Amino acid sequence: MAKFKYRMQNILDLKEKMESQEKIAYGNANMRVLEEQEKLQQLLIRRAGYERQLKELSQGSIDIHKIKRCKESIDAMKSMIRDQMLELRKAEQALEAARARLDAVIKDRKTHENLKEKAFEVFKQELNAEESKAVDELVSFTYGNKE
Repeated sequence: MAKFKYRMQNILDLKEKMESQEKIAYGNANMRVLEEQEKLQQLLIRRAGYERQLKELSQGSIDIHKIKRCKESIDAMKSMIRDQMLELRKAEQALEAARARLDAVIKDRKTHENLKEKAFEVFKQELNAEESKAVDELVSFTYGNKE
């Protein structure tokens, strides 16, 4: 029996490798987004701590130098939070670009897999035709020898 060999198997293999590389790149981009979100969360927690400290310093005996330093710290945290939000936005854009590349590579691989499946169907039809022809020849040979 004949064996099916897809003539563009090397291209399909290459597409599968590209897909796995894009999956890795997408995973890395996703990890970066999570890291940037975590950094932003930590900055927000620190700012909340400074604001709580400012509230405590404003009550009871007032130390103007500590209050001023605390307000400066809050302003610095606001600036850091703004910068971190920009970094998070960049990471999200990179993630979206990685997702688009991954989708394109998956679509390309699926196209080649469909071509392989169609080629296999053609192969099976040809094989069935050959078997049918062989059976017909055998029957006609057997019928011809009996007479």
